Amino acid sequence: MKNRTVVVNDKMQKGYIYELVEPMGKNFHKDFKPQLTPKEMLEMGVFGGKYMTDCRDEFPSDWYKNAKLCPKEHKKELNYFGVNASQPLSVWQKKGWIHIDDPRGWFQWYCRYYMGRRHPDDLRQIKRWNAMKRHIYQLKKNCVMGDLNCRTGQRQALLHWAYDSRHF
Repeated sequence: MKNRTVVVNDKMQKGYIYELVEPMGKNFHKDFKPQLTPKEMLEMGVFGGKYMTDCRDEFPSDWYKNAKLCPKEHKKELNYFGVNASQPLSVWQKKGWIHIDDPRGWFQWYCRYYMGRRHPDDLRQIKRWNAMKRHIYQLKKNCVMGDLNCRTGQRQALLHWAYDSRHF
């Protein structure tokens, strides 16, 4: 595969450049096995539809074809489980969860990783993703399998991290 250069010019980054060094959706770290692609997440409804609405030039257009988006405001109704499971970006920044190269957070990192970028922050982000498994255990412990109305906030949060809680 020939490396491809991506130049980002959106509301949060101007002139940020990165290389795609792996084929899209392939060659993930052995400890990183997301259950959903970025496209699937956007189609299901994540982040109240507000997230990454100005990034269409960076990512494949088919990711946005059926995405549930609202560029003007966060609408919890657009989330798959119809609840708000997001914290403001300011909270993420205060807690040190944001890397300068991915100013929108984990999902932006994941979209770029999925596209084929590999980055020095990958292992930290994969550790953060793995830490979300604690919510899966809570669902399995406290919900009847298939009851999607049980713990909808946790289910939506898991969806924001590419876990598909519809199957447990």
